[in-house]
Amino acid sequence: MLCRCVGDACCRVQAEVVNDVVEYAIDSALLGRCRLSGFAESSGQRGYDGCEKKVLLKMEDVSRFVGAKYECLLFDMDDTLYPLSLGMNFACRKNIEEYMLRYLDIEESEVPRMCLELYKDYGTTMAGLKALGYEFDNDEFHAYVHGRLPYELLKPDPVLRNLLLSMPQQKIIFTNADEAHTTQVLSRLGLEDCFQGVICFETLNPPAEPVKSVNGVDEEHHQDTIETNKNEDSSFKPRILCKPLVEAMEAAIRIADVDPNKTVNTYTRLIFFDDSVRNIANGKAAGLHTVIVGRSTLVPGADHALNSIHNLREAIPEIWEDEGEHYEQIIQSSAVETVVRA
Repeated sequence: MLCRCVGDACCRVQAEVVNDVVEYAIDSALLGRCRLSGFAESSGQRGYDGCEKKVLLKMEDVSRFVGAKYECLLFDMDDTLYPLSLGMNFACRKNIEEYMLRYLDIEESEVPRMCLELYKDYGTTMAGLKALGYEFDNDEFHAYVHGRLPYELLKPDPVLRNLLLSMPQQKIIFTNADEAHTTQVLSRLGLEDCFQGVICFETLNPPAEPVKSVNGVDEEHHQDTIETNKNEDSSFKPRILCKPLVEAMEAAIRIADVDPNKTVNTYTRLIFFDDSVRNIANGKAAGLHTVIVGRSTLVPGADHALNSIHNLREAIPEIWEDEGEHYEQIIQSSAVETVVRA
């Protein structure tokens, strides 16, 4: 079985069935370096791909040996992996307001209030603008809003890097931001190889597939029919799937291929880290174990509170629990050959 990795290496995992039991032997040091992704890079398409899902299923079984009490860790990115005090959030909001003023012809006096209200009502201002019927290109919006950010404010964080690499579970970024911004932030922080996957805007909102000829109806006519239906239904609005929607949480669970409620293995759990109170509440509603970051006290739906992401080991030591014992089990197993190619 070959996994398609976004990083510099890929892995091949072979399974030997003995008495109907599949045994895995994976070097835990290599496990953290295999960069499973939700993107089908070889096909040139964005979005979740079945091949990666199969690999993640194998990782689930492997985690019975290398994971402690938890199978997968979902991390928000902005204002979670770095502090709100850096000012990136403020700069992003200013760029959004400028975009609304310049390209959507919204009254200047209305922009700040509208920007904030849409964020509160829809999860992101972009999702709110789309829901209200404003038409604009998603990539152009992201390029303007994120492409002008002061990324120089983000510095490498070796402490967080070492902390992440020491965790035996698979780690996935779960962000509302676009892929380009995610790549830029992780690179600036020196964390680009610390995560096995990314769930971002393009993952949850893949571009529509081209319309092809079906049953003798040509593409142009079929598209005209769609546009006519849109015009006839004035309530038709494109919907952005994003946090804090419970549907977005459930989609992330499906992509990570983790069922937070399954009881086959008590060690199999998923932890969700985020700085947003709303995201934490709906993450809990979706069945996730939740950690609010950037606060010293619990909020509704939070199982843990971290004043800083750097306090992880002290606050949730069970992430590393029994790591040595599971590592010993892996070394002793010889049922599977693992190959990593540079």
